[in-house]
Amino acid sequence: MKVAEISFNMTNTKVIVKDILIVAIGVAAIWIGLQVIFGTQNPFYVVSSGSMIPVLQIYDVLVVNGNVPFEEIKVGDIIVFNRPSGHDRVIVHRVETILDDRPESKTIRTKGDANPISIPGTDYPITKEEYIGKVIYWVPQIGYVTRILAPPINYIIIAVIIGIMIVKQYSQKSKESKDKNSEDKLTPTKEEFRVQNDSAYDESSKIDDEKSNHNQNKT
Repeated sequence: MKVAEISFNMTNTKVIVKDILIVAIGVAAIWIGLQVIFGTQNPFYVVSSGSMIPVLQIYDVLVVNGNVPFEEIKVGDIIVFNRPSGHDRVIVHRVETILDDRPESKTIRTKGDANPISIPGTDYPITKEEYIGKVIYWVPQIGYVTRILAPPINYIIIAVIIGIMIVKQYSQKSKESKDKNSEDKLTPTKEEFRVQNDSAYDESSKIDDEKSNHNQNKT
């Protein structure tokens, strides 16, 4: 009996370890895939200050695309970058001015939407070296997840939520487009009405002509 119990326990332990390894490998694969897709080591950032209110609120989650070249960044874009003075903080601000537009030495100045002025050492000078990526999407308030779970689990959960939201948006647009096409097909055009009316008129004329000929033959 004891031998059977030990064997059973060992089997259960192996199954649990196997499941944990599968989950760990799956998480690692997803995380690496996200890094490749978005071209940055961390494609998700959580807003931690109110400098971009009202556009971005604290705990909003940003999706950052590092594949957008720094040379293509223009005034009005929201970007994520390392603080120029010391590289000790990650900042998300809006591009306010292009200080130097030459490709080999492009330099920009940013400013938080809620800040009255740009802050030296924080908002400028921003070069390619400080640039991390362009904000392409954000989801309100789901950054609370980061207070409970540690990376990369929290970011994978966020990615799943964002993915579901994007799929729902595209599905809704696709459905609306299909419904519109169906309505267009069901509604006859003016040309169709004209053809139908003309056909009905022609058919009626033929019947009247046939009746008239028939009556003449009788007489």
